Amino acid sequence: MTGTNQDQGHDLISASADVLREFAAQCFMKVGVPPEDAAIAADVLIESDLRGIESHGAPRFRQFYINGIKEGRINPTPNVHILHEAPATALVDGDGGLGMVVGYRAMSVAIQKARETGAGFVAVTNSRHFGISGYYSTMAMRHDMIGISMTNTGPLMVPTYGAEAMVGSNPISLAAPTERGTPFVLDMATSLVSAGKFEVANRKGAPVPEGWGLDPDGQPTTDPAVARSSRKFLPLGSQPEMGSYKGYGLGAMVDVLCGVLSGAGASHALHSMSGHFFGALRIDGFRPVADFREMMDDTNEALRATPTLPGYDQVLVPGDKEYAAKEERSQGGIPLYPDVVESLMELSQELSVPLEL
Repeated sequence: MTGTNQDQGHDLISASADVLREFAAQCFMKVGVPPEDAAIAADVLIESDLRGIESHGAPRFRQFYINGIKEGRINPTPNVHILHEAPATALVDGDGGLGMVVGYRAMSVAIQKARETGAGFVAVTNSRHFGISGYYSTMAMRHDMIGISMTNTGPLMVPTYGAEAMVGSNPISLAAPTERGTPFVLDMATSLVSAGKFEVANRKGAPVPEGWGLDPDGQPTTDPAVARSSRKFLPLGSQPEMGSYKGYGLGAMVDVLCGVLSGAGASHALHSMSGHFFGALRIDGFRPVADFREMMDDTNEALRATPTLPGYDQVLVPGDKEYAAKEERSQGGIPLYPDVVESLMELSQELSVPLEL
């Protein structure tokens, strides 16, 4: 079930995904989340760790979600419901619930609408942090659909030429199925990196590259704790000379779809709330699924076969790294840093939920 390894001098514990998923579900239920919702939230949470996205999984479990429920910032029993809809669209009210549960249910609505009309789009208001964006886009992919998922957050990113954060890290994801090999799954922040990357670097005791974030005075910093606390992340592109307006523009686009369209508000107006946007496109509404999958395979294989620069083994397709991590971690366990283990064990005692690591 468990094992140990090292990372830059840290002794890591390798924990079974099944053990962590069951522990998370039991903890959610202990703070009032219904069993079905607890299972959904736990699956989204641990899927992040399985995919190697350490910034969004178990390390955030207690602070972001359990404490959020206990402190009244998250509604454990939300009435997730449709406020307005048309044949191919809907606006969903998350009722302040766990973003993972709200996101799962809203994406399910988008998929159902796509089944009926060929395409489904759902905006969500009054939700909370929903974990990794790529979880929801891949839900659609399993139904021979292209999945789209995005969310806005409170202000973390400075706009190009700006000195204060006005836009969230505002991640976007698109997933498309293939027949051979791993599917195409893009899952990225529109800031240069997500907030969690600073948390991971701080956990490792490692500096971050200059250009990721600014200190409170607006100067570049390589200290992850300083950059995280100042909440002045740079957009994709980092500096204007490197095309930062593209990352800033993408982040603002997410605000349009997740915040303005849903009524939740753009990043600069958010506090604890988040808005989401989901889409599902039936591939057979455009062309035969088998033909699409074949062309996706050809496209991905051509990308992977690209000659590489010195020092690199292979060009990767979005999703390759995460699927490789999932295969490895499903067999060998999820590596946890000591502070994460400590947080989980404290939660185990606090909620009287057994956990053996």
